[in-house]
Amino acid sequence: MTGIQDIATPRRTKEIIQRHGFSFKKSLGQNFLIDQNILNKIVSAAGLDHTKGALEIGPGIGALTEKLAQSAKVVTAVEIDQRLLPILEEVLAPYEHVKVRHGDVLKLDLNEVFASDFAEVSKVSVVANLPYYVTTPILMRLLEDRLPLENIVVMIQKEVAERMAASPGTKDYGSLSIAVQYYSEPELVCTVPNTVFIPQPNVDSAVIRLRVRETPPVEVRDEKHFFEVIHAAFAQRRKTISNNLKSRFFTKENRGMLEPLLDQAGIEPSRRGETLSIEEFARLSAVLLEAGIS
Repeated sequence: MTGIQDIATPRRTKEIIQRHGFSFKKSLGQNFLIDQNILNKIVSAAGLDHTKGALEIGPGIGALTEKLAQSAKVVTAVEIDQRLLPILEEVLAPYEHVKVRHGDVLKLDLNEVFASDFAEVSKVSVVANLPYYVTTPILMRLLEDRLPLENIVVMIQKEVAERMAASPGTKDYGSLSIAVQYYSEPELVCTVPNTVFIPQPNVDSAVIRLRVRETPPVEVRDEKHFFEVIHAAFAQRRKTISNNLKSRFFTKENRGMLEPLLDQAGIEPSRRGETLSIEEFARLSAVLLEAGIS
C-alpha cells in the first residue's frame, strides 16, 4: 500500500508525475503539496473520525486524499482534470470507501452528491488545497448553498485567508470578511511557505478552518439587501459610509433621508465601511429596508 509519507515528498511526487507523463496546467492552478506535516495539520483541523465524511476538491495526485481516507468513513474527491484520474485510481486503489468524481465543483449538484455519497455518515467536512483562482467562488458556493457541513478546512492564498478572518477596523477587513463570518467562524490554522509545493506558487499560503454556523450571528430579513448594503459600503474604501450609500441607494431628491436613517441605526455618517461590525450592518440594512430604500 502506498503511504501518504511517500506521496508528500519531492522525490515521490516527481516519480508519480513523470511515470504518468503528467504536465502541470497553469490555468488550473495546480500546485502539489510535498510536506506531510502540513497535510497532518490540515486533516487534524477538520476533526474527522470514522463516523464522518470528507469532500475534497482538487485532489491532484491524491496525497491529501489518502490521508483523509485513513481518517474518515467516506471520502469523495472532485477532480476537474481528466488527466489525473488514472493516477488517482492507482494511488487510491486500496481504499474502497473513496470515490473520485470527475467534474467542476461549481457545476456539480452538491445536494445530490451529499445525498448519494454521505448518507451513511454523521457529519461532513470539506477539506482541500484549493486553486487560488477559484477560491472565493468555491467557498461562497459551499456556504451560500447551506450544505450540511461541519467544517471547511482549506489551504488558500495567505492574503485571502487573512481577509476572511479579519476583524472590523483592520486593513484586511472587507465584504469578504463579513460574508464568510456570516456563514461561519473562521480561524487561521497555519501559514504555509511557497517552498512546500511542486511547482512553487508565487505567494505564500495559509490553512483556514471555517466552522459552519447553524444559524447566522445576526438576524437579517433580506439577505440579498444585507449584502448589497455591505458591498456598497466598501465600493470605495476611502469614502465614508454616507458617501458610499448615497452613490448606491439614493438620488439627489431623497439624499436628505440618509443621515436621519444612519442616526436611527446608531452609525456616524463620517465612519468608513471597514469600521462597521456585522451587527451594525444588519441594523443598517433593516433601517434602510424599513424606509423603503433598496
